[in-house]
Amino acid sequence: MTARLSADFWVRAYLVRLRLADIPAYVTAKGDATAGALLVKCATLDGQARCFQRSFDLMTGARAWVVLADGPESEVDAAISRQRRFDPDLWVIEIEDRQGRTLLDEPGLSE
Repeated sequence: MTARLSADFWVRAYLVRLRLADIPAYVTAKGDATAGALLVKCATLDGQARCFQRSFDLMTGARAWVVLADGPESEVDAAISRQRRFDPDLWVIEIEDRQGRTLLDEPGLSE
């Protein structure tokens, strides 16, 4: 069994990784420090955005980032607001990057 990182620790490490890549990022909603779920929104600064959530594959036990919402930033923000109404312990990290970089495909970020 693999030990899981606390949400707070994962968020802090992710923000450092983004900062080292010169990608601006902010915590816009702070969730439960231990086990809060995570959403990552990437705004491309042209009115568009994409929001990712971690998904768990029951067949393989693997975690992966999947797109929750994609399109006009206002619609992505509305999708995030709906999720927060269902889960007040949800973390939301917002990235601003014209190229749409999130680094979520890098090793270690699905943990």
